[in-house]
Amino acid sequence: MHRFFLPPETLKQGRAEFPQAQAHQLANVLRLRPGEQVAVLDNLGWIYDVELTEVAGKAARGNILARRLAPNEPRTKLTLYPALLKSDKLELVLQKCTELGASGFTPVISDRCNVGSIVSETRRLRWERIILEASEQSERGRVPTLHPAAMFSRACEQVQGRGWSFVAWERGDRPSLKDEISLHLEREAGARPFAINLFLGPEGGFTDAEIALASSHGIVPISLGPRILRAETAAIVATTLVMAYAGDLE
Repeated sequence: MHRFFLPPETLKQGRAEFPQAQAHQLANVLRLRPGEQVAVLDNLGWIYDVELTEVAGKAARGNILARRLAPNEPRTKLTLYPALLKSDKLELVLQKCTELGASGFTPVISDRCNVGSIVSETRRLRWERIILEASEQSERGRVPTLHPAAMFSRACEQVQGRGWSFVAWERGDRPSLKDEISLHLEREAGARPFAINLFLGPEGGFTDAEIALASSHGIVPISLGPRILRAETAAIVATTLVMAYAGDLE
């Protein structure tokens, strides 16, 4: 069944009103007809079974047949803080980490990152569309939030007191992500994490000064293994590991 995220205000009094963009997709791309059913999510945790009653390129409507809690959302709220990468690489991170279960993204401006087009409204809208489409494809119950880009120092301040925070670093003697999560679980009597923040570096990695700054804010440097990974690969691997260790890939 095709899935669509719609604003909550479009779902009321037993009816679903599809905005023009989704109406165009229903009519001209998917070529659906009245009487067919689709799944609609309100991004608040609910999923609706909707039977289409009107399908046209500029407007589409349907009757809500049932409502239930949306499945497939991880218990752990993982927010990624990836350093700004070249456009295609960051897009890959947003897409694949959304599929894996990330709850949010805050692009980080670090010393060695690629800062091209960081203020482009067109680029931001494209990133949001990639996240939305990945959420629909992977049957997520919520669309991850894309937060505004932040300087590295500001991002470090933002995570203080907001869950467990780690920074992937390819240098120095640092524990593995698995060992560090296990240590946190022991300290908190086995309580599963609710929020995890994970910083991921640019091509060339974070500088020593940035790691020192992160550590001063309680962000723990961790290893992703013995091999040096590309920045986009590291983000996907790290997200997979967090979800696995937190029990959200079971």
